Amino acid sequence: MAEWIVSLIGQLGYVGITLLMCLENLFPPIPSELIMPLAGFAVSQGKMNLGLVIFAGVAGTILGALPWYYLGYRMKADRLRRFFDRYGKWLGISGKDIVKSQQWFQRHGNKAVLWGRLIPGVRTLISLPAGIAAMNFAQFVLFSLIGIVAWVTILTYLGFSLGKEYHLVSDYMDTITTVVGIALLIGIIFFLGKRFLRRHQSHS
Repeated sequence: MAEWIVSLIGQLGYVGITLLMCLENLFPPIPSELIMPLAGFAVSQGKMNLGLVIFAGVAGTILGALPWYYLGYRMKADRLRRFFDRYGKWLGISGKDIVKSQQWFQRHGNKAVLWGRLIPGVRTLISLPAGIAAMNFAQFVLFSLIGIVAWVTILTYLGFSLGKEYHLVSDYMDTITTVVGIALLIGIIFFLGKRFLRRHQSHS
């Protein structure tokens, strides 16, 4: 996988980054945690421009997110779940993944699209429930872009900073993901607690 990514970026440059990040969103097993840090390493060697690398990564990611949004918009959740239970193994996606992303969206609303872009296992599929819920397309693109720019910039910067050790980025991202997940969990508990107290006060 790593050799193929290196070869494609070497041959196609920024277009290769865009293509890889687009494919990464269509086929989750292709890891952005390897693509963008590798591009960041190339920047540290003076072979690529940092701004153009980030732009290429963001462009590819948003392009890869659009087909999932459209699919969710056109199909019902139950139908999608059955489809991925049957054929999802070829894409590395299961019906449970669809349910997980839908529950995430229902819990957090439109902001789920933003935060979901920072959570592995959710960020690629968050486009599906957004489409199922017929989320306003302009808002979908805006919230997606904010999260995608953050994700791509973090990965690229880590690759730039680590240099030849760019492959260690996945370890750093595990820590960052844990921190983000805990922060979101605390936020959810706080929100639900306030809601419970309001209901309790209204009935008393």
